[in-house]
Amino acid sequence: MNLFGNNKKKQLTFEYIPDAKNPIEEDIDENINKIKSVLENCNDIVFRDFKIGGVEGRRSFLFYVDGMADKVLINDFVLEPLMLISRQVSPSYEQIKNFLVDAVKSSALAVTEIREVETLEEALMAALSGDTALMIDKHNKAIIISSRAWPARGTSEPSSETVIRGPRDGFVETIRMNTALIRRRIRDPRLKVKQTQLGIRSQTDIAILYIDDIVDKRVLDELDKKLKKINIDAILDSGYLQEFLENRNITPLPQVQVTERPDVVAAALYEGRVGILVDNSPFALIIPVTMTAYLQSPEDYYARPMIATLSRWIRVFAMLVAIIAPGLYIAIVSFHPDIIPSKLAISIAATRATVPFPAFIEAIIMEVTFELIREAGIRLPRPIGSTIGIVGGLVIGQAAVSAGIVGPFMVIVVAITAIASFAVPSHEITAAVRILRFIFIIGASIYGLYGIMLVGICFAIHLVSLKSFGVPVMAPWAPFEWNDFKDGLVMRISMKYMRRRPEHYGPRDIIRQGGNKDDSK
Repeated sequence: MNLFGNNKKKQLTFEYIPDAKNPIEEDIDENINKIKSVLENCNDIVFRDFKIGGVEGRRSFLFYVDGMADKVLINDFVLEPLMLISRQVSPSYEQIKNFLVDAVKSSALAVTEIREVETLEEALMAALSGDTALMIDKHNKAIIISSRAWPARGTSEPSSETVIRGPRDGFVETIRMNTALIRRRIRDPRLKVKQTQLGIRSQTDIAILYIDDIVDKRVLDELDKKLKKINIDAILDSGYLQEFLENRNITPLPQVQVTERPDVVAAALYEGRVGILVDNSPFALIIPVTMTAYLQSPEDYYARPMIATLSRWIRVFAMLVAIIAPGLYIAIVSFHPDIIPSKLAISIAATRATVPFPAFIEAIIMEVTFELIREAGIRLPRPIGSTIGIVGGLVIGQAAVSAGIVGPFMVIVVAITAIASFAVPSHEITAAVRILRFIFIIGASIYGLYGIMLVGICFAIHLVSLKSFGVPVMAPWAPFEWNDFKDGLVMRISMKYMRRRPEHYGPRDIIRQGGNKDDSK
């Protein structure tokens, strides 16, 4: 059954069929009945029936969603010109009644953007998106008036990606404000913002951003294919879309970068990557992505090169510690105590003399406890969440040691691991590190150091096999690209020497600074 059906009775209910194409009829009564039957029991929809040009004028009808449309704009620049001013100025209604619609569009509607649609589905979707749909008797099209003005949160500093030096503005839940934040940083007409809608019922706005003469067209083609395959009721956040864009879901590592910062998206676009914004979500997606991008911070480019390089070394070291430290402790204590200095080995043995569990169980107890404290701290109100996390960790750790459940060395190892995980700048990678840590603990508990090596080899094989929209996740290490090491995982040289864009992203315009293609190296 069609969305609007062919029966004028308002009591009928109609099944929503997104692909239906019900044309707008010239008889306005039929259009009104169909619209009101679909929007029955929708008390937030405002319907206005009026006449253009006085009592004897042409009957018209508009509708919009209360709270999503600008009432002042509708009253002062749509209804007032059509209902009042049109009666007071020349030409009169009788003189222009044969071309009334053209006169309305060109001379009466004092708004910045209008367009016409031919089907009731398009008119309905426009109104549900915050615009106003205007229908005029004896005209088989609806005029869509741009009137979006829903409540929006102002820009503020991103909570998940804080920096000491750098811009303080972050994305919000309104897609048009987010595109404006990017456009403000890239004043280039070659920056393209292509908008589409996903979600059969939600019809969520999706914006795809790229710089036309830099981006690799193969990435755009693959993205277009994946978006066309998405068939879901609703896209409520960019996290929904992220799962559809990733090639492999059975992996702890993300293949799409997530950020709240407009400067990160702008920098990625300049490198030849693609940004994706989702309405109602303050998190943008960036494709393709590599492991190097995940371990970089926006602050690296606002600080001096030596400081940025040192920070990257610390992050890489912190990530390795966060992954293997508990497993390494288990392997050494349980399988290879002979490699520990004698005095330290005696001290560890003395502290573990009263512990009834092997090192593996100790690690599991402490890691699970820490994860519980972390989750509780996130869910609690912000003023007390951090306090509970710190105090809870200290109290539980000290109580566990006093009760003889775990040894003090294990508490120290887990604490160092937790601190190291906080040094990783990306929340997506931090979540992957938490999973990998348990895998290394299991490997160490079975084969000791050999188990760690075996898990490490399997993980390395998995890493080099991952791709993000055709780009290897481990680039520029595998495959090796020497030029890209100037701004790599563990080094950032001065800006004036980074004259080429990262080659592993496949930019069509490889030069980003001065010179020409012959002397750019």
